[in-house]
Amino acid sequence: MILAIFGFLQLSLADILDILLLALLIYIVFRWIRGTSAMSIFVAIISLYVIRVIVSAFNMRLMTNIMETVLDVGVIAVIVIFQPEIRKFLMRLGSKYMNSRQGKAILDRILGKNRRSANTGNAEAVNDLAQACRRMSEEKTGALIVIGHKASLEEIISTGDRIDAAIHRRLIMNLFFKNSPLHDGALVITGGRITAARCTLPITERTNIPANFGMRHKAAIGITEETDADAIVVSEETGNISFVKGGTVTPIHNINELKLLLSTALGEE
Repeated sequence: MILAIFGFLQLSLADILDILLLALLIYIVFRWIRGTSAMSIFVAIISLYVIRVIVSAFNMRLMTNIMETVLDVGVIAVIVIFQPEIRKFLMRLGSKYMNSRQGKAILDRILGKNRRSANTGNAEAVNDLAQACRRMSEEKTGALIVIGHKASLEEIISTGDRIDAAIHRRLIMNLFFKNSPLHDGALVITGGRITAARCTLPITERTNIPANFGMRHKAAIGITEETDADAIVVSEETGNISFVKGGTVTPIHNINELKLLLSTALGEE
């Protein structure tokens, strides 16, 4: 009798597919916001929706109307509350496709871009950037470098000082020199050139990152989560170099490994 109230006795193939798709959607959203402050809000919304289904199944008209009104208004509230998360999700979705082989091929055809020649032209920039990171690592000079791709970094660039210079190892080392007025903050590279320095980056909201990661690592994770940019971190305490992509931190063990990652990163601009 209880199953009949909820309408579960007569399930069609479309109903089963509907349930599976809803479960998949909830799972994706759960993984997307797991470990962030939005998790508690997501659980509250699911709870309200479950209550709405229950009162509707028992034909409680007053409670059904109230819950429908709350959920209707809640849609607008969710968009406002989850605006950073929604932007991050859409950015990841777009970046995942555009970074795939098929996505790059389609974009190159539309723009008429020869990616192979672009990669060849970036060889000198890759070497200078890698050598600068190696020297700063040896001298334990803290550094945070962001390499932009398809997503606009104009908001980030506007927080710092514009430079517009070619990538050169001595310039990068001078910018991050401890007594330099531009050493604090991030260096931004777009279009194969140094665009700005002393830029402020968003800090990740994740709580499950290692305790030994400082503010540079958290900022690098934050910018690579919100955009399709890559980031390089040189630790001031240990001198270790890390490459951050899509919120994932990869420790660098030798200069050749860094050059390989940089050739891909600068070639995607």
